Amino acid sequence: MQNETQEKTKGNSLKEFFSLGEVGGYFFRRNDPNRPSNINLKMMHGINKLSIAIFLAAVVYMVVKRFI
Repeated sequence: MQNETQEKTKGNSLKEFFSLGEVGGYFFRRNDPNRPSNINLKMMHGINKLSIAIFLAAVVYMVVKRFI
């Protein structure tokens, strides 16, 4: 069991740490024709995208401010 955890942590890299898989998939995905579409759902996803973008911008700002 210890070997498994060592292998998993050994395989982590900086590229995997900064990967935006789920967030990128949320922003850049195709419209699914099987998914229902109404104004409430569109507004909810729009607000979620806006809040994620503002959060990421704030994190970048804080990191830049810290190191400059």
